[in-house]
Amino acid sequence: MARYRDPIRGRGTNAAPANRFDAARFEPDEESGYDDLEAPDPRTQYIPDASRSALSKNQSPDVGFAVGLNPYRGCTHGCIYCYARPTHEYLGYSSGLDFETRILVKHELPELLRAALSAKSWKPQTIGISGVTDAYQPIERKLRITRRSLEVLAEFRNPCAIITKSRLVARDTDVLQELTRHEAVSVTVSLTTLDADLARRMEPRAAQPRARLWTIEQLARAGVPVGVNLAPIVPGLTDHEIPALVAAAAAAGAAWAGWQLVRLPYSVKDLFAEWLAEHYPDRREKVLHRIADLRDGKQNETRFGVRHRGTGIWAEQIAELVALSRRRSGIPGSGPKLSAASFRRPGTSQLALF
Repeated sequence: MARYRDPIRGRGTNAAPANRFDAARFEPDEESGYDDLEAPDPRTQYIPDASRSALSKNQSPDVGFAVGLNPYRGCTHGCIYCYARPTHEYLGYSSGLDFETRILVKHELPELLRAALSAKSWKPQTIGISGVTDAYQPIERKLRITRRSLEVLAEFRNPCAIITKSRLVARDTDVLQELTRHEAVSVTVSLTTLDADLARRMEPRAAQPRARLWTIEQLARAGVPVGVNLAPIVPGLTDHEIPALVAAAAAAGAAWAGWQLVRLPYSVKDLFAEWLAEHYPDRREKVLHRIADLRDGKQNETRFGVRHRGTGIWAEQIAELVALSRRRSGIPGSGPKLSAASFRRPGTSQLALF
């Protein structure tokens, strides 16, 4: 796979594994050394997304919602373990550095969302935001696509469930409060570790743990339903932090604590293995073997019902530790049931635009 010789500051990986859909692929000559001119460009590029649909559908019983909204494809947070990395291959890119640097932007998403909710065929239901990549990436501070989409949802009073690693979600507290009045929003903050150094290596451009706890505190004080998702739990690397993670989240105001085990589909398993070898070589074999123990000898599991939880004795111990930690902190495992009872279509004059 093409790569830079040295790690790239602020990136989860410096490699570009071959796209599994490409018939022809570039294989550098290791004897002569990698040529940086042939390696992927490490600078972030924002590319207009030509999608004409605001919403995507899924049939997974593990997700919790059937309709999703994702303002961005690809993610500059650069989390090395991200299960969404292979989705970039459908766009002709690599799941490695391309996923972090080639960000497709849905500039017209708020307008497309308004049209979708205005349609008579729309059945009011919870929309998941950031089901694939984070809706609050740094560029959102400038583009405000997520905020404008939330404003549309608030106007229609359509419920949404947000999941993010970013403190930027607190910027939109006013819109979230409006949705809260109609029991139409929940915010879940992903929390993987309290170790700032580990977070910086594993999630290089995501908010630091203390910033995520601050975000929970701010939203809780504002009356916005907010919880935490321990995701992903990496056995042999972060699972020992479970009690501290739940306690810290509860102390910040989290009203629930969910969890998921790490998943390493397709090329992500190789990227993650290389990352372990570079940053935690003494733990590499232990972590990979423990993941395999949870996945029937594999690094990934695709079966619904078990892909987020794993199987076997280690999976049972993790589940029990999470449950015990939640009992000690006095919080449940899932967030509030959202309501579409207040949904409305605020006029039809806008439809003429479409």
